[in-house]
Amino acid sequence: MAKTLKKKDPTVTEKAEAKKSIQTVLITQPRPESEKSPYFELERKYQVKMDFCPFIIVEGVPGKDFRKQKVEITDHTAVIFNSRNAIDHFFRIVDELKIKISPEMKYFCITEAIALYLQKFIVYRKRKIFYGEDGTVTSMLEVIAKHKSKEKYIVPVNDICRNEILECLNKNHLFYTEAVLYKTVCADVKDLLAKNHDMIVFFTPGGVKSLFENQPGFKQNGTIIGAFGPITTKAVEDAGLNLQIKAPMPNAPSMVAAIDLFLNQLTRS
Repeated sequence: MAKTLKKKDPTVTEKAEAKKSIQTVLITQPRPESEKSPYFELERKYQVKMDFCPFIIVEGVPGKDFRKQKVEITDHTAVIFNSRNAIDHFFRIVDELKIKISPEMKYFCITEAIALYLQKFIVYRKRKIFYGEDGTVTSMLEVIAKHKSKEKYIVPVNDICRNEILECLNKNHLFYTEAVLYKTVCADVKDLLAKNHDMIVFFTPGGVKSLFENQPGFKQNGTIIGAFGPITTKAVEDAGLNLQIKAPMPNAPSMVAAIDLFLNQLTRS
């Protein structure tokens, strides 16, 4: 009788090369403030130890330096956000320079989670907020394409990021302005990396850059690598690392869900 082959989970790749057990996980973000965080639920569920430490330090560009870029936010009709940092520093600049944002401003976000983060700054239900279905730049551009081509987009970025979003806007001949609102500095995490965690999860391209600045001779040697978001995924792959866990995906909208799927499959193998 022929065996039925199970479909490979698209969230988990190259599983055959994974370590037989995962005991330590390094999340390259600050430790959650709430003990009810789903990360701690994963700790209990799979008996793993999770360490939290941001690999980058984000510093806002002062308002006076932003003015030197000669970017007029109010000349634009839409904003494109690809991270929470971009949202934080966009509204920081708006507040610092006392810029009045039109209620007609449109907000395009790469993921639903980032779109929901806007609630921290605006009345969500009263604003025009859009996001892609699967967390990719392509899906977000499909949403953008449904709107009039005469929109004037402003894209908050950091000092080192020239990302896929800007490339796609160029290719589609859309009007946009880059606004450098924050910069990233690599944190000193040498001591933490010396612990040789079984899994490292990245959330920004800067985090990947920080890995190699702190440990120039880093060898993956079976370490499981996870990445959240298409831009971070590209940074991991460009660095020559073997990516085994990625999110968001249709079956894993969050990094927690993706790690859960990976660990669940590993324990059943």
